[in-house]
Amino acid sequence: MDLMAEITSFYPSLTKSEQKVARHVLDYADKVLYYSVTELAEASNVGETTVIRFCRKIRFKGYQEFRLALAQSQSMKKADSAALAGKEIDFTEKVCNNAVEVLQVSLSLLDKNKLQAAIDLIDQARHIQFFGVGASGITALDAKNRFLRVGRRSDATTDSHIQAMSAVLLEDGDVAVGFSVSGSTKDTNEILAKAKNNGAKVIAITNYAKSPITGIADIVLLTAGKESPLEGGSITAKISQLFVIDLICEGLSLKDLEKTKTMKEKTARAVIDKIY
Repeated sequence: MDLMAEITSFYPSLTKSEQKVARHVLDYADKVLYYSVTELAEASNVGETTVIRFCRKIRFKGYQEFRLALAQSQSMKKADSAALAGKEIDFTEKVCNNAVEVLQVSLSLLDKNKLQAAIDLIDQARHIQFFGVGASGITALDAKNRFLRVGRRSDATTDSHIQAMSAVLLEDGDVAVGFSVSGSTKDTNEILAKAKNNGAKVIAITNYAKSPITGIADIVLLTAGKESPLEGGSITAKISQLFVIDLICEGLSLKDLEKTKTMKEKTARAVIDKIY
């Protein structure tokens, strides 16, 4: 299916508000595939419900199914253009350049005041629990490992039942850190809401400033590795998440360099017998 042709064919039957959405998609398809539903609504000057109605009018169940079709359509279009131009893509350079770019953009998005507030909050925390599912769940496990290395008590699990139980056991003085590229991951958002309802402070690490997770969080730290539906779990998104974790760990270390040095040596010795 040529999605652009499909949208054009439905255009006359859409309401004026829905036509605004259609027009924006037709004009900026390459950008729209990275938008959250909130961002597309704002860019089109309509409400979120209008975007959902537009998606359903053109025969999709919802916005995420529409985004997937848009990503497939744009991917095929780029492949056809490259073939016609006779271009051979150097994928090694492309991946490297993407990684460098995402770090530069992540740095430009960084709100240093919010970063410092997150560092201070974690520094005073009794317990730190990391949450995420899918690729972001792997980042949560990575964060746990990184924090333990500098002597910070923390935990993470990818099991949804254990996550739910961990969340309701958090209380005042604890911190829940949630990873979600889209900011719209239902499981993660529900878990963070449970933690917050029990008195824990919530830090969200996400790519979308206007997404459901930001309404739950006390502090939002933005990352830059936006993904289309065909790029879920991309290394660039993970790099931007790990970049923020590294910044937090570095900030925590600077609060007490001597203690950090001691803890790094202690944790390193704890696993020294595991290596030949």
